[in-house]
Amino acid sequence: MYEVMQTRISKLVHTTAFEIFIIIVIVISALGIGAETFELSPDFRDVMGIFDYGVSIFFLIEISFRFLAEKNKGQFFKSGWNIFDLTIVLVSLMPLEYSQVAIVGRLIRVFRVLRLISVVPELRILIGSLFKAMPQFGYVILLMFIIFYIYGAMGNFLFRDINPELWGNISLCMLTLFRIMTLEDWTDILYETMEVMPFSWIFYLSFIFLTTFVFLNMVIGIIVSVMEEERMKRNEVSLLDQQKDMKSLITVIEELKAEVGILKNQMKKDPA
Repeated sequence: MYEVMQTRISKLVHTTAFEIFIIIVIVISALGIGAETFELSPDFRDVMGIFDYGVSIFFLIEISFRFLAEKNKGQFFKSGWNIFDLTIVLVSLMPLEYSQVAIVGRLIRVFRVLRLISVVPELRILIGSLFKAMPQFGYVILLMFIIFYIYGAMGNFLFRDINPELWGNISLCMLTLFRIMTLEDWTDILYETMEVMPFSWIFYLSFIFLTTFVFLNMVIGIIVSVMEEERMKRNEVSLLDQQKDMKSLITVIEELKAEVGILKNQMKKDPA
């Protein structure tokens, strides 16, 4: 009886319609959280509170279904996404509104929107790729820091007397360089120094080329490379699953052929 129920729940959980329905509920829940940021009547706020609690109950049922659908229960807790979903749901159900940690409850409800990541496979691949790319990001960030430090020292030496508020010390210089890298009103800084040093544009253009273009493309390249690796691994796993299913199907067909052969032999021996 339990195995039959588990099989039915597993089929339901892995259907596309079920996943789409979960996504719709998450989006509606996010819209409800956004609506609470406006000035609302007390009655409407009560309705939104009931709705919010109902959504939490629904998510609890949904994650219970996913737990029951898992044949190996220990495997369920090995997934970081499952633990994340379970934590969000359980904390959402805690009565925190009238306690000193009410703000924690509200923040957890906001984080429910992140459940879209655990539901949508492509988003999981993207986040997983970002985490796996972190070690490579570290070297890029270190190289960027070196470039910032060099240009910061140069900026302090060249432009300190022109505008001490922007180039007064190394920390101010690096903050100014970050503003230049983001291209936020960087031309104002450029024209200010060009009035005193006409060739200072070389300093700015070389820095923007290195940071905004070169390093940004390096970061994008790292992310794309890791994502391609993750997609290839996913395709390999999918291909292995298909091969296992094909082997199982071939085994079943061979067994059926053997049974059919046995029946034919019996019918030849006993024609009546």
